[in-house]
Amino acid sequence: MFQLFRKPERKKEQKVKEAVDKLNRPFDDCKFSTSLDENMAIVKKLFTDAGYVRYKLIPGEENSHGRYFLVFCDGVVNSQIINDNIVRPLMTIVPGEGVTLIDALLAGVVQVGEGKKIDGFRELIESVTYGDTVLLCDNCAQAATLNTKQFSLRSIGEPDNEKVLVGPREGFTESLMSNLSQVLRRLRTHDLKAKHLTLGRRTQTDVCVCYLDSLADKNILEELLRRLNQIDIDGVLDSNYLTELIRDHNYSPFRTTGYTERPDAVVAKLLEGRIAVLVDGTPMVLTVPYLFIENFQSGEDYYFNFYYTSFARILRIIAFFMTVSVPALFISIVAFHQEMLPLPLLIRIAMERQRVPLPAAIEAVIMLLVFDVLRETGIRMPSNIGQALSIVGALVIGQAAVDASLVAAPMIIVVAATGITSLLVPRLNAPIIYSRMLLLLLASTFGFFGVVVGLSILLIHINNLTSFGVEQIAMRGSFSFQDSKDILIRSPWWTMRKRPWNLTENKTRQSGGNADG
Repeated sequence: MFQLFRKPERKKEQKVKEAVDKLNRPFDDCKFSTSLDENMAIVKKLFTDAGYVRYKLIPGEENSHGRYFLVFCDGVVNSQIINDNIVRPLMTIVPGEGVTLIDALLAGVVQVGEGKKIDGFRELIESVTYGDTVLLCDNCAQAATLNTKQFSLRSIGEPDNEKVLVGPREGFTESLMSNLSQVLRRLRTHDLKAKHLTLGRRTQTDVCVCYLDSLADKNILEELLRRLNQIDIDGVLDSNYLTELIRDHNYSPFRTTGYTERPDAVVAKLLEGRIAVLVDGTPMVLTVPYLFIENFQSGEDYYFNFYYTSFARILRIIAFFMTVSVPALFISIVAFHQEMLPLPLLIRIAMERQRVPLPAAIEAVIMLLVFDVLRETGIRMPSNIGQALSIVGALVIGQAAVDASLVAAPMIIVVAATGITSLLVPRLNAPIIYSRMLLLLLASTFGFFGVVVGLSILLIHINNLTSFGVEQIAMRGSFSFQDSKDILIRSPWWTMRKRPWNLTENKTRQSGGNADG
């Protein structure tokens, strides 16, 4: 008698263990059974020691269809929706006959805005951990996921890294649906398409690929989806995970995917025929293809007068070449080509350098590293003291180094000019650091010849960069105003009648038309 009683219990425990072991493997799934007790046991075993998971069993005496079992996560659900729109209807209303129980519950009993049927525990895990409530029933091998999400999110505000004086002040948040709604509010057209993916074996992060169907190049779209679908990683916590996994040139310091926190910038790029990638849990939105000139563009370029923004953009381009080449040029002239300096300036520099014990090249490397340390410290410190710390630190260290005859005053001026110009192009911080050091090494070894060689290598590398098959710097061989209207300068709106030709030429070739804006 005792053995007969224990045998079914052991069989049930074995089934539960096998199901849990199967679900612990990321790519396996286990379907629901018709036994509510077995399903409940598997769910509770899966969420053992998970104090955030809540269960509610509605007993069968209250209805004619047996018991109901609810599973949800505390803290990410709306308790009032669960109590008023799910629990109370289940206890007081009997579903009609003629349809399956789950269909009847979704259609006429539970009162939530969104619900769907699921067949396995893998979907149950993903739904429960994302704020849905899962409803299981007696004698039913299916379950229903009910939308009861209520996340704690920060409010929409202006991005700290992309502040503008004129223009929209809204920025993306960490909610995928909130970000998508901001894009939809600005693009009220059926042409906007959104493909949803799930990436990350354990995080199951939602990713949304947005594009305008009539403008986006389908070859680029297919290539982007192919690269995203090939990603095999435990978790995706930020869009930069995808940036490194889908980029064209894996070891180049230059970006091949754009990024922004501004909805207006994303919509503007969609209107040019590009594709946006939104990732749940991060305000950073990726855009592809990415052109090199975007490193020097700002959101407010299109909100200010075109005369001012054209001048500002030219300044940024000049600043990039200055911050990369000025230390190397100074070292090459001081160490190898003194004859290039006017005699009074040469005498002043020589007098200053007589008191300095270190070679000019080592002196430049040390001061540039000190400047980068101060900049990083200012960024990582709280905002109310970070800026003051950077300025005071630079002034105190620079003045003390000159007074102690450890660094020459001209070197302080060179490093200061280099650091200030680098702040004009924040999107190129990483390439600037490596390019500057490479040019500095070549200049200290070969002089001005090394600088020319280094700049040539840098320009050749930039000219060969691509983003999803699109050249970041493309030249047709002949000058055309429409091709250069938004590169070195920002032309008036009434002259910009066509989209960037290097983004649309494949689509134009396929359709046989022109890509007018």
